[in-house]
Amino acid sequence: MSSSPGQSLSTASTQGPVSARVETPFQRFAAAFLEDRVAVAGLALLAFIILLSLIAPWITPQNPYDLTRVDLLDSRMPPGSQTMEGFTAWLGTDGVGRDLYSGILYGLRISLVVGVVSGLIAATLGMSIGLISAYVGGKLDTFIMRLVDLQLSLPSILVALILVAALGKGVDKIIIALIVVQWAYYARTVRGTALVERNKEYVDAARALGLSKSRIIFRHILPNCLAPVIVVLTVQTAHAISLEATLSFLGVGLPQTEPSLGVLIANGFQYMLSDRYWISFFPGVALLLTIVAINLVGDRIRDVLNPRLEK
Repeated sequence: MSSSPGQSLSTASTQGPVSARVETPFQRFAAAFLEDRVAVAGLALLAFIILLSLIAPWITPQNPYDLTRVDLLDSRMPPGSQTMEGFTAWLGTDGVGRDLYSGILYGLRISLVVGVVSGLIAATLGMSIGLISAYVGGKLDTFIMRLVDLQLSLPSILVALILVAALGKGVDKIIIALIVVQWAYYARTVRGTALVERNKEYVDAARALGLSKSRIIFRHILPNCLAPVIVVLTVQTAHAISLEATLSFLGVGLPQTEPSLGVLIANGFQYMLSDRYWISFFPGVALLLTIVAINLVGDRIRDVLNPRLEK
């Protein structure tokens, strides 16, 4: 039996309009990020590098930190050679007999840990200082910003070299040096955003309700300052990795017993113009791919969080 137009109209009116699907901010961010194929390729490469570094003990034939398993007779062997231990060194060995494939994956673990840990601690410290500086203002703000200007006026490598020379070698010493080098970037970034946020109505409403300064700063202003901090954190992570490799290459970073990518590159630098190119070449490629992947992801995050910068 066919229904009359009146019945159809009444049925449609009772059903009401179809509600549109509401996307969360993360879904909108992910959709915008995935529109750039180059950034997606960088993210895939970065995820692959992180995965390899995490499972390094299970997919490498040698622990490069265990000197009892390193044989000097295996030193400077070309890629694809058979070592004294019976495994194939697909990427060759370095000057002390370490398997480069194993050394690179373990070196990636150190580079990623140093970059991420130093970045997170520096971000926490810098955000706290920048928020307090912007909210309090006055002489405190002037003093902190002059300190930030002094910090940023000095070359990062010079400051890191002085600190590592004073503190000594080791992963913890490098992390401390990188925190001192990086905190000023986060402080300046957060201060600039917080200066805008503190004059908005929701901050005035929080003051009118009698909320404490710490709650206003860290519960209300801070969440609205996170977008630029995420971008700076991504860029500074790549910078920290390259800085750690530079310090290790110069011989003031990690000791020879803890091969990072910088140490591996330094071990083969004297052979670059000879036929033993692989000692520095493969660790250098691994370092380059890691930094490029992080920068590709960071550039896309910057464009998504600030559409005005979209190319």
